[in-house]
Amino acid sequence: MKIYNKIVYDFDNNIIEEDSYEYEGPLTLAGPAFAAAAITAAPYVVGGTALAGFQQAGAIGKFNQDVSNRNALVKENEAKILDDKLALDLSRFNKAFEKLEGTTNVALAKSGVVMDSGTAANIKLSNLYEKELEIQMMKYNTEIGKAQKLEEANFARINGEMARMNAKMQQIQIASSAGSSLLTMTG
Repeated sequence: MKIYNKIVYDFDNNIIEEDSYEYEGPLTLAGPAFAAAAITAAPYVVGGTALAGFQQAGAIGKFNQDVSNRNALVKENEAKILDDKLALDLSRFNKAFEKLEGTTNVALAKSGVVMDSGTAANIKLSNLYEKELEIQMMKYNTEIGKAQKLEEANFARINGEMARMNAKMQQIQIASSAGSSLLTMTG
């Protein structure tokens, strides 16, 4: 077993300096130097472990917040895409409507109906009404979809803030626990 007299770490937990010797035998016979070193080192071990936990909790909280913020941006982009989809859907719909209107006009003209009065005018008016209703429904559905995506984005940001606050609470808990342990060690 290796008995350390001194170990010095840098901030990244790399060993900078080390003083040790090999020992084989019962731990209780390792000598008073071992016991003194263990008692002396205990507060540093507690402090170092607490510092590592404190830093890790902060890093995890920051990471979770960054992930949530990225998710929020994705949702906002999805909301913008809905506008483009609406424009495409309206273009396709208008094209299909013009085709339907042309087919209807040709059928009415073939049958010898006067286009500006009576049933033909009622059919044209009804078709225009249905067209406008369909366009308004598409726009309304797009606005609802955008609002949902933006709400999802806001919720993602709130989750990120909560993750960050949770990490800060863990940091406070780690620091107070380490402080309490150090106070009980020193008497």
